[in-house]
Amino acid sequence: MNKLLLLLTAVVLISAYRTNPPYQVKKGDLNKDIELVTSKGTMVIRLSDSTPKHRDNFIKLVNQHYYDGLLFHRVMSQFMVQAGDPKSKTAKPGEALGAGNPGYTIPAEMRPYLFHKKGALAAARTPDEVNPTRESNGSQFYIVQGRVYDDADLNQIEARLNGYKIPAAHREVYKTVGGSPSLDQKYTIFGEVIKGVEVIDSIAAVAVGDRNRPVQDVKIIKASLIKRQ
Repeated sequence: MNKLLLLLTAVVLISAYRTNPPYQVKKGDLNKDIELVTSKGTMVIRLSDSTPKHRDNFIKLVNQHYYDGLLFHRVMSQFMVQAGDPKSKTAKPGEALGAGNPGYTIPAEMRPYLFHKKGALAAARTPDEVNPTRESNGSQFYIVQGRVYDDADLNQIEARLNGYKIPAAHREVYKTVGGSPSLDQKYTIFGEVIKGVEVIDSIAAVAVGDRNRPVQDVKIIKASLIKRQ
């Protein structure tokens, strides 16, 4: 099973899904960043104002301390690290994870100028076969590690993207900073890591077992809003 398929199947279909009710974010919270303290270090995330539904939902969950104590339950080196399954908070060692959710999905907010460069924050979701509108899981997210590509690599990826052409500016980032271009325009990106990118590498380097779950738990200790620098 390839890496993309593993990500697509990260969250099973939940028949009880319902639309996420609107959440009224405090005006001051829109000017703050997210500090994600993990057992491998601290990252600072800036959410995108171009994806307000995902932005507001993430702020809501952070304010509710939803992510505190959850695990990075799926780690794939040179691809991405994934968290946000509420069941991971009390999961036993080796327990299969990836099916948890808060009981709702979020409508897709894909933007052509947001792409899967290293550090991009995006929402996990169920596969197209059961989710043709590509709605996002209400809480699960992944952060891109990826790798650096050359033009030949990117040309091969383009050939599998059903006519999507990787913009020149994005190509330059993929050839220098790196990322996971095979995911572009398939998932909603709603932020990026602006500080502590090296923590992504630390998480991605851990040993994993079945379903790419880390052998030793990698935990989100605390997620909180902080003053934007």
